Amino acid sequence: MVAAVIFTNAHPQPATLNTHYDVIIIGTGAGGGTLAHQLALAGKKILVLERGAFLPTEKANWDTRSVFLENRYHTREVWSDKEGKPLHPGTGYWVGGNTKVYGAALFRLRAEDFERLEHRGGISSEWPVKYDEFEPYYCRAERLFSVHGRGGIDPTEPRRSQEFPFPAVSSEPRMQEIEDEVRTLGFKPFPTPLGLKLNEANMVESACIRCDTCDGYPCLVDGKADADVDCVRPVMHRPNVTLLTQAKVTKLITTASGRAIEGVEVEVTGAKNLQRFTADIVAVCCGAINSAALLLQSACDRHPRGLANSSDLVGRNFMFHQSGAILAITRSPNPSRYMKTFSLNDFYFGEKDYDFPMGNIQPIGSFLYEMMEGDAPPMTPDFVLKRMKTHAVPWWLTTEDLASTDNRVRIVDGEIRLEYTPNNTESFKRLMSRWTEVLKKVDALEHVVDLHAYFKKRISLEGVGHQNGTCRFGADPTKSVLDLNCRTHDVDNLYVIDGSFFPSCGAVNPSLTIIANAIRVADHLIERMK
Repeated sequence: MVAAVIFTNAHPQPATLNTHYDVIIIGTGAGGGTLAHQLALAGKKILVLERGAFLPTEKANWDTRSVFLENRYHTREVWSDKEGKPLHPGTGYWVGGNTKVYGAALFRLRAEDFERLEHRGGISSEWPVKYDEFEPYYCRAERLFSVHGRGGIDPTEPRRSQEFPFPAVSSEPRMQEIEDEVRTLGFKPFPTPLGLKLNEANMVESACIRCDTCDGYPCLVDGKADADVDCVRPVMHRPNVTLLTQAKVTKLITTASGRAIEGVEVEVTGAKNLQRFTADIVAVCCGAINSAALLLQSACDRHPRGLANSSDLVGRNFMFHQSGAILAITRSPNPSRYMKTFSLNDFYFGEKDYDFPMGNIQPIGSFLYEMMEGDAPPMTPDFVLKRMKTHAVPWWLTTEDLASTDNRVRIVDGEIRLEYTPNNTESFKRLMSRWTEVLKKVDALEHVVDLHAYFKKRISLEGVGHQNGTCRFGADPTKSVLDLNCRTHDVDNLYVIDGSFFPSCGAVNPSLTIIANAIRVADHLIERMK
């Protein structure tokens, strides 16, 4: 067993307990990593606790079998579903969180997503803070995560006060053909906003090499913008920053009144006993599922249903999108290495004869033949899969998942139980059907198959990369867990800063909104600590 390591002042040092911090940040994903970056630059004395280690740089980073079939970078932790059956979550515990293996598609929510929207499957909740307030933070988030894109093409694009910081990523010839053909049918494809450290004008200076092992893989050359590379590493050696890895927070301890956190209890790898750290402010940034779980596990006399849970909403309203992949096998070969260069939102808010939102369409960035093994008939020879791969175009489709108090995170016998019933499925099925119709017109489509190996075979619930909603924010303490600055209503120095705060999730990847909100809350915390 490798002992935990503290990084501070440029050199690893033994863990110490006698330091009081301005802020303790629990988790280093899109929320926690961004928050750490902002507070570190502001000079705040922070302790960053990460249950995982740094993801190793190794050849397996780009090995499809290791990444997708053996789930090398996913936790071995087992949760359960609503029936108590084992659930193997597609999530990883690393410095950088799930951004280490995300697709780096960094969309803004649409302005309408912040409003109350009627869907075929129900109502999407209104946000208490609107797009105009988030807009400048989206700009800062795009700069921090090196987002490439081009405005003015997407018909659903909200207003932006600044252009993308980097130019749109170009499409390879076959994908450009498809994009052009889609456009001739009257649709409006636009460049996918991507967080890549790519310099197409001068590849000698480009960290990103535009490979075929990007989307869903760890990046062996640090060419993908993530919370580790862009947020944690630039600040981890500052004298005001202490990063403790392989340190799992097990409980938050309150004062006798229950109105403040007075200690953070930590299980540190290599240490014989639980350790306790203190700070003026504690920020829980573990991801929507684990953040809710930590609050529930921290129940005490003053908070018998779980910490900050007077509303009984901690863990409820879990969302993760109605998402799926389809694989188009076309007559024309597709030699493209990286395909996630354009997206479509033409169906985002519905279409003629269907007045309900449907969602977003984008190609999957990387696709290799091993990904098909889980869905191919038994004993299918590799040469058949390789042949199919040369004519394959994979697509990822997303429809909004609607909040429901019955969809929730619970703790049962000390373990996470994820209770979820799908909703808004009619719009998702229509989106899949409509896009298949378009593909048939584009390239005399031979066959379309469901693709389950992109995440895992049970993509419906194990693929929790877009998790959100479990500690929603709002002004009313009886209808929300967090206030408008993501401070818990019940505990004065406790914040939750990840996807938990979402009242609704739109139909685009949530990472950029999580990052933008972390910057927004960081500004609030800096002002609070003056």
